[in-house]
Amino acid sequence: MMTSEEVASVYEAMVALTDQMVQAAESSDWDRLVLLEQQCAVHVLRLKDNEPVGPLQAADRTRKVTAIRKMLDDDRRIRDLTMPWMAKLSALINKTGTERRLARAYGSV
Repeated sequence: MMTSEEVASVYEAMVALTDQMVQAAESSDWDRLVLLEQQCAVHVLRLKDNEPVGPLQAADRTRKVTAIRKMLDDDRRIRDLTMPWMAKLSALINKTGTERRLARAYGSV
């Protein structure tokens, strides 16, 4: 079981990671973004397995709420940055699929 201080510290560590994730998304460094997401997931699992059931101390609760708000803002920014890239990727995949279907249907010219 984690202490109130440890819980707040883990949330703040996750904020540092999501800030790095924003930077990776801004520079289109998708591999780094994935690695940072994996590191963040480790913290989430740690919290799930060890977070105390009772309420946090007031100061630590404030730190946790502040961290969650920052992570939500970062998440929104990351989605704003990744959605256009994902749309391009989807269009490319669809185009390739269409080209394959045409080639199968009509053969190569």
